[in-house]
Amino acid sequence: MNTVKTVRELRAAVARARSEGKRIALVPTMGNLHSGHAALVVKAAQRADFVVATIFVNPLQFGPSEDLATYPRTLAADQETLLQSGCHLLFAPTVDEMYPHGMDDQTRVSVPHLSEGLCGASRPGHFEGVATVVSKLFNMVQPDLAIFGQKDFQQLAVIRALVRDLNMPIQIIGEPTVRAADGLALSSRNMYLSEEQRTAAPALYAAISQIAEAIQNGERDFSRLLTAGMDQIKAAGFRPDYLEIRDATTLRPATPDDLDIAILAAAFMGTTRLIDNLHLTKE
Repeated sequence: MNTVKTVRELRAAVARARSEGKRIALVPTMGNLHSGHAALVVKAAQRADFVVATIFVNPLQFGPSEDLATYPRTLAADQETLLQSGCHLLFAPTVDEMYPHGMDDQTRVSVPHLSEGLCGASRPGHFEGVATVVSKLFNMVQPDLAIFGQKDFQQLAVIRALVRDLNMPIQIIGEPTVRAADGLALSSRNMYLSEEQRTAAPALYAAISQIAEAIQNGERDFSRLLTAGMDQIKAAGFRPDYLEIRDATTLRPATPDDLDIAILAAAFMGTTRLIDNLHLTKE
């Protein structure tokens, strides 16, 4: 696996692979990789001949009070994880390489509606930052396919819309959330949790799982389910941000008649904000 830090080197390496007739896959990350990220790279290697991973902690998607400065940066360990997972090329640019004219003068990409509410309400500008950096990476690599984790459900919806609306010839693949044995969704931010908080954290997944089970068993009073779920999350020590049942495609509030829904949650355990979701298709 080669590691490059400039767009020029990235494009040259991808061009060589494409000249050999190889199918190109892209796996964008912010680094501090765990087995969930590794699973994305493994899937990319199964679907393509040449896998490009990126590691870039994108300032545009962090709010002023968020953890940009302290977000863990573990390049050496990440390189080993990527190598073992089947990655061929790592692009690890600096902020200046990604935004050579400065972030204030950077053209922004905005996906309306889908970026609003849920995490978009709690993190103003976050999805504009995501859409902008993903658009840049798509243009730099021009992959045939790109793989993202479904843990970031709203982000995945935003990226699907971006690709559709801007006519990008890229297949977007969402991969299921990878979980610890106790159900907690793997996240780079889990490392912020104390031992006691880590023990309590699976309650977030337990709450949305119980809502999903109730819906599958015929419960249609979504308001009651969400109220009970909120109580359950609070009792576990969380400070809830949101708990919602939404249409899985449009992210509008779901109705009992909707067949394709997502149960989405975000909550703080101490100062650590965790997100999770379950995608549910009703028969």
